[in-house]
Amino acid sequence: MGLLQRAANLLTNQIYEMPILVLMPHSRCNCRCIMCDIWKANSEKKELSVEYLQQHVDSFSRLGVKHVTLSGGEALMHSNLWSLCQLLKKAGMRMSLLSTGLTLERHVQEINDYFDEVIVSIDGPEEVHNRVRNISDAFERLQRGVRTLKKLNRDFMVSGRCVLQKVNFLEFDNIVMTAHSIPLNRISFLAADVSTSAFSRTEPWIQHKVDEIALSLEETHEFERILENSFLKHHGWYSSGFIAESPAKLRQLVRYYRAFHGQGSFESPACNAPWVSAVIESNGNVLPCFFQPPYGNLNDGLEAVINNRNAIRFRKNLKVKENAICRKCVCSLHRPLF
Repeated sequence: MGLLQRAANLLTNQIYEMPILVLMPHSRCNCRCIMCDIWKANSEKKELSVEYLQQHVDSFSRLGVKHVTLSGGEALMHSNLWSLCQLLKKAGMRMSLLSTGLTLERHVQEINDYFDEVIVSIDGPEEVHNRVRNISDAFERLQRGVRTLKKLNRDFMVSGRCVLQKVNFLEFDNIVMTAHSIPLNRISFLAADVSTSAFSRTEPWIQHKVDEIALSLEETHEFERILENSFLKHHGWYSSGFIAESPAKLRQLVRYYRAFHGQGSFESPACNAPWVSAVIESNGNVLPCFFQPPYGNLNDGLEAVINNRNAIRFRKNLKVKENAICRKCVCSLHRPLF
């Protein structure tokens, strides 16, 4: 991103250059996770067709998109994914895949050909992972897929992402050791989003559902103890970056769950996602991030949508440290502009 474009993005709230794009090419998922509602909409199949994206890929290039992440749903369920990947790769974009890992094994050659990294969801050792995913052999398939991919290309980057919530937080140490044994290159951790309408929720969860996922105050105290012990027990893995978050960042997860019980305030993470990225859903809606409402639809063209009146007003008025959605955000993006 050039210096003038970066300054212009900040000063005018128009987007002249946007390095990161998240695509949700397919609406459905092959897991039934307890902390996500995407799978509940599995009957409503939507996907971004290759022909549709072909109309817009030039605008991606004009905006300077350098990195495309395929999210979902499960992108590997797309009916013509490799043609879609070829289209984006031909445009010179670096590509990442977020995946449940269930079907990695059957696609390892194509994944190696088109993607620069894969980030798989991991929820614990085998029994816990399968329980959270509601798939009896989810862990076995994930592990087999990663090992097959590593056998094909030992240097391929495969990371894990774990949502820490009521069902698995006690397994923190086991999650780290399981991730290392799979073997993953690193593991990162998030709190559970229990307050927004993201992940195909028609509306935010009612309190009963929140209580099924969020930690109680007593559990939060125990979670803090587990983390503090881990900083000594796994010091080497924190230092090497195998555990992606620093102790300071993981302590924010404790404060997040405490805030639900009135002990302290929610803390907005450092984030500039609306100024450096966009999310395109499988129905073409264009969002500033996973959690905020859409600007418009890709049918009008990406450049037009991210710079329409609604989008500019949103960025101009957005105060990340004060915004109610931002303050409860569990998955932020911060890319240095200068």
